[in-house]
Amino acid sequence: MDGLTRRHRLIGTVAAVAAVTAAAGCGGDGSNSSNGGKKEYAIGFQGPLSGENQQLGINAYNGVLTAIDEANRNTKLPFTLRIVASDDQGTPEQGPTAAQKLVDNKDVLAVVGPVFSGATKSSEPLFSQAGLLSVSPSATNPQLTDLGFKTFYRVIAPDTVQGAAAANYLAKALKAKRVFSLDDRSDYGTGLSTALEKGLRADAVTVTHDGINPTKDYTSEATKIIADHPDAVYYSGYYAEFALLVKALRGKGYTGKIMAGDGANDDQFIRQAGADTADGTLLTCACGDANSDPKAAKFVSEFKDVNSGAKPGTYSGEAYDATEAIISVLTHEGTKATRTSVRDDFRSVNIPGVTKQIRFDGRGEVQGSTVYVYEVRNGQRVVLGPTDQLTKP
Repeated sequence: MDGLTRRHRLIGTVAAVAAVTAAAGCGGDGSNSSNGGKKEYAIGFQGPLSGENQQLGINAYNGVLTAIDEANRNTKLPFTLRIVASDDQGTPEQGPTAAQKLVDNKDVLAVVGPVFSGATKSSEPLFSQAGLLSVSPSATNPQLTDLGFKTFYRVIAPDTVQGAAAANYLAKALKAKRVFSLDDRSDYGTGLSTALEKGLRADAVTVTHDGINPTKDYTSEATKIIADHPDAVYYSGYYAEFALLVKALRGKGYTGKIMAGDGANDDQFIRQAGADTADGTLLTCACGDANSDPKAAKFVSEFKDVNSGAKPGTYSGEAYDATEAIISVLTHEGTKATRTSVRDDFRSVNIPGVTKQIRFDGRGEVQGSTVYVYEVRNGQRVVLGPTDQLTKP
């Protein structure tokens, strides 16, 4: 095991990620003595590595790390890889600064990320202008592929898909007649709630909409929700706020179904809400659970080995697939890869991934996707199955 690989294997904490960010930000001539004189390429990562919802970014980062570790152990490749990580805290305000760091590092040939939709929307103009490929594992706002970004792809379905599937599940599986739809007013949250509410109304479900900026106290919002007498509540936002919302609803005695989208689909939600409080809540995601998928056993084993025993989390598999897609292009190009060639050749990617077949349409959308429902049971997220199966008569 060479020095570069050993360093990758030891990274698992946010502090270590920050250390690598600083070290990897230094320029170079594309080779060094620790990799046997091979050409060295850098793959950027942008996402929240700090902040209240950082776990989703860390999940994705560790997926990238796993793919790069595997590549660096492949002696047949004529190059080695390293990560240049850039923390945007998951906010649109920090997105451009984080993106510019990757753009300015000429060793970076492609980027996995950004992770959150708001940061993606504010960052992509910079990546497009620089001709730098950006492949998001998780940014689901439907508008992102319609804004003229020239180098943007994503390996997860947009929220038009998740919202419609969640609405179908609420109407047909849960038999909800009245749903309270709440979002966090972010690009992600409003995109998901809009798609959800459109689907609910198509299924003749009565919908009450509200939006609330992230807060530390959801008591008054819980009172408003309960006064509306909904059969179910659906939250479009992230896990830190969802945990507080569920606490407030439970504390006020709400007994209906409580549900949220992929931004809340993480074990941190259970830790922050408390297992008893979180029990029975439902989550949707256009992502399956690699840990319970027999076809992903090799990936899960590799992931645990690289990340000090940690299990893949939400977006880990998608980030791994995004990185593998980039690596497939680099493998084809050998030692002659440039930002321009990687960007151009990525259009024709078609590889089997951990999460799905990775191929794209002309807009940068991944082709084909499945939306799953999870339920919290005894402190664990359990996959109930795909929505299309759960809603069959």
